[in-house]
Amino acid sequence: MPEINVPVYIHRPHTVFPAHKITTDEIIDDILTRHPAHPRRASLARVINSLRVETRHFTRPLASPTVAGDGNIEQRTRTAFEDALEMATAAAERALDSAQLTHGPDGHPDIDAIITTHSSSWCFPNLDVHLVTALGLRPTVRRTALTTAGCAGGAQALIRAAGHVAAHPGSKVLVVAAEVISSLYNHNDTAIEAMIYKALFGDSAAACVVTDTPLGPGFTIDGPEDTLEYLLPDSVNRYSTRIGADSLHFESTKAALSAAGDALPALIDWIGHRRIVDWAVIHPGSPRVILDTANALGLDECDARHSTASLADEGNLGGVSILRVLDRTHADPPPAGAVGVLVAYGPGFATAALRGTWRS
Repeated sequence: MPEINVPVYIHRPHTVFPAHKITTDEIIDDILTRHPAHPRRASLARVINSLRVETRHFTRPLASPTVAGDGNIEQRTRTAFEDALEMATAAAERALDSAQLTHGPDGHPDIDAIITTHSSSWCFPNLDVHLVTALGLRPTVRRTALTTAGCAGGAQALIRAAGHVAAHPGSKVLVVAAEVISSLYNHNDTAIEAMIYKALFGDSAAACVVTDTPLGPGFTIDGPEDTLEYLLPDSVNRYSTRIGADSLHFESTKAALSAAGDALPALIDWIGHRRIVDWAVIHPGSPRVILDTANALGLDECDARHSTASLADEGNLGGVSILRVLDRTHADPPPAGAVGVLVAYGPGFATAALRGTWRS
């Protein structure tokens, strides 16, 4: 018998931002003040402005001990997880409410599985367990916690959700991503790459519901076969973290600059050279990542506008980014039936992608 595809509906994500909106000028001033003798001081502002990030949100003020201050790793980790959980809970509550899944027949929210992604602070148990309690989910809810997926986390969580829905028809999956990347902002990191990361990242959380029943407009895929996970060979060192007494440090090599471009041939081969892509949700890792991916898909700057706007207004949100760009896409959507691709990149170097159509 032929294989029966189970359509998977990814409903609109809901994004939560913390209270402190930080401008790039404020970050440049902070860096120049703290590093008056930096060997690249004359070019720091130009390099940082080339990121085209204008603002981002932090859970704590820029001068706080766990951002630009001298907080140690214990303080930064504890604060980051507490803030991530608060944002994640709020985003999940909004997603459940919009899908009218707040109360099931047994009084618990009508969710069968929860998939979380959270990489910016260590906690045991992780976000998934805490959210079961915070949201009042059933004790029998299935849980998957992605704790080191980084910027690819949102897309990988959607792939896991699609697989769960296909394996358990009628199920409803809650996807939640939360990152407090401001906890990695550390003046002990003085390499030019570290200065870039201080200005590139922002904090946020987002959540959405994934089902095999349409609950409104959104991105629809035919099933798990319309997903891709690709690990670029010999790329493990391009992005990495280092644990220090002061904080967790995010590091990269020069080869990281070409990582997305190196992974694109595998993405295009998966899509198929003859398949037309009408629109895309592209991880806003940097202006180059957005433009290179759009060009490879046969798209232009207008088609990538939601990714570009997210990068400018909110910075790179790590695993939350892809959900945020999809959230923006709902406000200015493609035509019904238009073929789209959702693609994110993360440490590894990993690519996670989904292809489908827009449902109006």
